[in-house]
Parts: sequence; C-alpha cells; structure tokens
Amino acid sequence: MSYINYILAIIMEFSLYTSPEIAVILANRLKELRLSKKWKRTTLAKRSGVSVASLIRFEQKALVSLENFLKLVNALGRLDEIERLLLPSVAKSIDELEQQVANTPKRGSV
Repeated sequence: MSYINYILAIIMEFSLYTSPEIAVILANRLKELRLSKKWKRTTLAKRSGVSVASLIRFEQKALVSLENFLKLVNALGRLDEIERLLLPSVAKSIDELEQQVANTPKRGSV
C-alpha cells in the first residue's frame, strides 16, 4: 500500500466519525506513540514545549489547541504526516488540471 493510499484510508476511516470522536482517536494514538518511545509525559512536554497540564488534558479529554497538537506531533517526529493533509486532489489528466486551476476561487461565495 502506497503512502498516499494509507493516508486516504485513514481519511476514509475518519469520515465515519464525528469531530469529537476523531479527537479521542488522535489523543489515543498520540499517547500510544509517546508510550512506544517509553517517554513520560514530562519528557514529551519538555521536547514539545507544551505544558504537562495541556498534554494530560489532551490525552484524557481530547482537548488541545491546534498549535499544541502540532508541537506534540512534531516532537514525536510525525509532523510530515500532518503536512500532507488537505492537499488538493490529484488531476488525472491535463484537462482536469486546467479545470481545477480555472475553477479555484480566490474567496468564498457562500
């Protein structure tokens, strides 16, 4: 399975969940990553620049700011996976590419 297919599978899996459910899944995955490195919460907090209290709140209640989430993911060496989210769809032909460029608005209309 290619990396892109792996990311798409994750996105498809997430489409069945609500935002709070996804937050819980991500909090659990982050905790599992921390534990797989045998890091204490204090270790991840120091390496990420996020307070221990914020880390505990995320791991237990799935509440975290986007900035702190990115800091935590970066400290765990997985920020590249986040950077790949929300990329534009890949055009399958020159016509599709031209249509994507032509149809991309500069601002919202609704």
